[in-house]
Amino acid sequence: MAGIVDVAREAGVSTATVSRALSGKDYISPATKALVEEVAERLGYVPSASAYTLVTGRTKNIGVVVPYVDRWFFSSALETVDRELVKAGYDVTLYNLSSGDDHRKSIFTKSLPRKRVDAVMCISVRMSEAEIQSLAKVNKPIVAIGGPIAGAKCIKIDDTAAGKLATEHLIAMGHSKIAMIGSSEIDEKFFDVFNERRAGYELALKDAGITARDAWYKSVSKYAISEGYAAAKQLLGDPHNAPTAIFASSDELAVGAMLAAKDMGLTIPNDLSIVGVDNHELSDFFGITTINQNVHGQAAQLVKTMLQLLDDPEHEVADQLEWPVELIVRSSTARLVS
Repeated sequence: MAGIVDVAREAGVSTATVSRALSGKDYISPATKALVEEVAERLGYVPSASAYTLVTGRTKNIGVVVPYVDRWFFSSALETVDRELVKAGYDVTLYNLSSGDDHRKSIFTKSLPRKRVDAVMCISVRMSEAEIQSLAKVNKPIVAIGGPIAGAKCIKIDDTAAGKLATEHLIAMGHSKIAMIGSSEIDEKFFDVFNERRAGYELALKDAGITARDAWYKSVSKYAISEGYAAAKQLLGDPHNAPTAIFASSDELAVGAMLAAKDMGLTIPNDLSIVGVDNHELSDFFGITTINQNVHGQAAQLVKTMLQLLDDPEHEVADQLEWPVELIVRSSTARLVS
């Protein structure tokens, strides 16, 4: 196996120049860097991770913390984060919080404080004060997506604006009997996006002079097709308050609502219009009009922000970047026919 001396000899430079070129920490001309990288790749030279750490003080490893790995939002963000970090030459250590309170406590009090990472990325993780304090002890850059964390640079959509935009679209289609599927339960482990989207829904109704009815709001316990199905069944089965449109606070809930409508003999969008949020991979297949929050775009920006902070700790980055949302109109909504 080739060593650093072999690369230096072949490239016609010193071993120190090879080290600088492959570490990326010190300045070196683009031409020399490209030459060294080409020779190293051709000879099959792989720098020693331990040697790199001794020289630079870095591990080239990023800690990524997620509540779950088997749900769409988190897996989609992880896919992009992993791809972009590997492209930038970093390894990823995944910390999954879904295995219970003891496991979660161990991650924040033992695993992360060992400082085996250059930075920490949090994907939609709502933390307690104690967890934030533990994370601060790592003394490394912290970036987050999905909600604010003290001491972290955050990327987040305006969930109130998302709920308002979705409802305004239905109002523009002539609907006034608009129901919503969301949740009123607050879980301390998750950001309160349900109620933020509900606030936008109610604001849009108020601006249009429409009174929100309690019977038009159905609460679910999680983003799941089965939950949307059950909630829509209750809404559409009400002989006195059945809506002509539903705002589902996720696309998975919207899919469930569409299936419930079909089972009740209703057609989409002639009998019922439905709007979701996310631009989930299922939304295009089912023709769901949705609010696109571009999870992959957010995750890519998160990695970019983290790399900027690692390259220059003094780099000016806003504490919170509001990611824009957009309405994507598909076949699940149509103008109300009187």
